[in-house]
Amino acid sequence: MQTLVTGGAGFLGSHLCERLLKDGHEVICLDNFYSGRRANIAHLRSHPNFEVIRHDIVSPILLEVDRIYSLACPASPVHYQYNPVKTIKTSVMGTINMLGLAKRVKARILLASTSEVYGDPQEHPQRETYWGHVNPIGVRSCYDEGKRVAECLMMDYHRQNNVDIRIVRIFNTYGPRMAIDDGRVVSNFCVAALRGEDLEIHGDGRQTRSFAYVDDLIDGMVRMMETEGITGPINIGNPDEFTILELASMAIEIAGTGSKLKFSPTRPDDPMRRRPDITLARKYLNWQPKTPLKVGLAATIEHFRKQLGLVPG
Repeated sequence: MQTLVTGGAGFLGSHLCERLLKDGHEVICLDNFYSGRRANIAHLRSHPNFEVIRHDIVSPILLEVDRIYSLACPASPVHYQYNPVKTIKTSVMGTINMLGLAKRVKARILLASTSEVYGDPQEHPQRETYWGHVNPIGVRSCYDEGKRVAECLMMDYHRQNNVDIRIVRIFNTYGPRMAIDDGRVVSNFCVAALRGEDLEIHGDGRQTRSFAYVDDLIDGMVRMMETEGITGPINIGNPDEFTILELASMAIEIAGTGSKLKFSPTRPDDPMRRRPDITLARKYLNWQPKTPLKVGLAATIEHFRKQLGLVPG
């Protein structure tokens, strides 16, 4: 397959490119390098089946491909709130452009949507049938509502133009190649713990998240792309639920430093509970996560240890 990965130099995108190359695909990595990094794909540049194009999907592009993985969009609040208008343009105009490409070349397209479409959920755990509880004018809405519109566009192109689509809703994902300045809770805690700094807890730390290791997440996405007869959306995430306090304690323990906790006010529109119902992923994709949080967190901390120059290599 000739496969296009938008956002291919990002955290998830680079792991996806790597997996697709191992599976024998020809891969075109498309990225504008706003939050993606060349270092993430440096080890792939010499692969004969790998190509990199610097391009912003807000502008159309003409390519001949069989598969499109649409991942391009900053996913960290630090990055997507820096330029919120650009964020929603990426989700809306970028998705229109990728769907137009898929329609023209008759490619199958997968949208990497997000658990943020559920907002601060009033249903727990969250099933794909839940319509969500999102603040449309809040500081996070550029990302949340952008992805909701992207899902709408996917379904409308499917119904109106018979485009072959797949939608996955990704829950919190972590692992090697997260950026030091990513701004999400796992990277924040890992970096602070390694530096021996205080770990900042927003609110009382009792809010929960479900953390999926990147290798498990990528496997779920690939299975979704290659499964026939289902459009989604399907939740891809880890149903094991942890409080932010539990995550902080685990990070300090693995890092082996004397970091302490410090508490600050709750962030606006920050969900209190987040946990996927993965019944559909188990049923249709024969997928469920395999990596325990402690194992994945140890690998992630080792990545950051090297990034920070705390060990050779």
